[in-house]
Amino acid sequence: MSLIVQKYGGTSVGDPERIRNCARRIMECHAAGHRVVAVVSAMAGVTNRLIQLASEVTGEGREPTEREMDVLLATGEQTTIALTAMAINAMGGKAVSLTGAQAGIETDGVHTKARIANITPGEVHRFLDEGNIVILAGFQGKTAEGRITTLGRGGSDLTAIAMAAAIDADLCQIYTDVDGVYTCDPRVVPTARKLEEISYDELLEMASSGSKVMQSRSVEFAKKFGVRFEVRSSLNNNPGTLVREETMSMESVVIRGVSLERDQAKVTITGVGDLPGTASRIFGPVAKANVIIDMIVQNVSKTGITDISFTVNKADLAKAEAALKPVLADLGDGVTMEAQGGIAKLSVVGIGMRSHAGVAAQMFETLSNAGVNIQMISTSEIKIAVTVAEDQIETAAKAVHEAFGLSALQG
Repeated sequence: MSLIVQKYGGTSVGDPERIRNCARRIMECHAAGHRVVAVVSAMAGVTNRLIQLASEVTGEGREPTEREMDVLLATGEQTTIALTAMAINAMGGKAVSLTGAQAGIETDGVHTKARIANITPGEVHRFLDEGNIVILAGFQGKTAEGRITTLGRGGSDLTAIAMAAAIDADLCQIYTDVDGVYTCDPRVVPTARKLEEISYDELLEMASSGSKVMQSRSVEFAKKFGVRFEVRSSLNNNPGTLVREETMSMESVVIRGVSLERDQAKVTITGVGDLPGTASRIFGPVAKANVIIDMIVQNVSKTGITDISFTVNKADLAKAEAALKPVLADLGDGVTMEAQGGIAKLSVVGIGMRSHAGVAAQMFETLSNAGVNIQMISTSEIKIAVTVAEDQIETAAKAVHEAFGLSALQG
């Protein structure tokens, strides 16, 4: 008898009928002879509504304490686990719901974006051994002192992957509102095709480059603990995309997919001295402001003076500027800062790039022919990323997707 962990996102449990649909799917898996742990998110829109309520009761200009925000937000998933267990029991099944704390998910003490420290799934095993379907609240856990915490964006995916590792599940299925991982966002490139399989490293790069199917934290956890998982739709029975350790056959595919990320901004510090410690003096304050930096480019210095550019999410631009303004004077006379919004990032990803030459040249030629100007370039072993004007990102994505033969019509 195999052990399967399933995860259902907010859209999949967005209303009573969809909850019943998920309940039926869970029961079908159980009836097929599998033991099942189902991780569920808050119903679509509930988390935003809870955040709005917090804002209304605290008043304009005041932030609620993060401890109490975690207590509040955790109720979204607790509502869903109870309703899902009720639906299964009403259909003749046998289900029990568990919060993250009850399931033994222990985290560090960082509220609203906690990290999982340990899982002791004794209660999960006990209920499974009694023949129950276990319905587990995603997105949440508790500290060693018993305080409720939440895991931040993608927290329910992380809960499912982590629990699958802790109970040594045979498979983890991530159910969402899309059929799987596509070669590009189908809303941008209608001819994008679904991938049958993808490696952890490829999905990690796509997730960090704007793909919204999975958060990178969850994929990192799966790679670290060897959790094989499948991304598939809860709205149909189509096969999904299997995510696994790379195989030799995967390397024959040069480019696996194209990702795009909008709402980026660029900060350029000009006229800084090309001296040891300069980069630290720039990026240290930005890090302390909890601003995540993506691409970094430093010009080659011939005169001892250089420029440093980096990108951040547009929502973090003001924080980055505020953190850097006090530093500018310390960097020397003539040092200036320029901020630019309205840019987006385009990435091509594929583990086959390790053994195939010419990918960058083909990408740059394609963008040139499409009239798209490249502003910044960044590379890794299996990814090439560029920034372009945001109003050109869809043109760029379609052109590159076509050039690398990723279209369903081409495949």
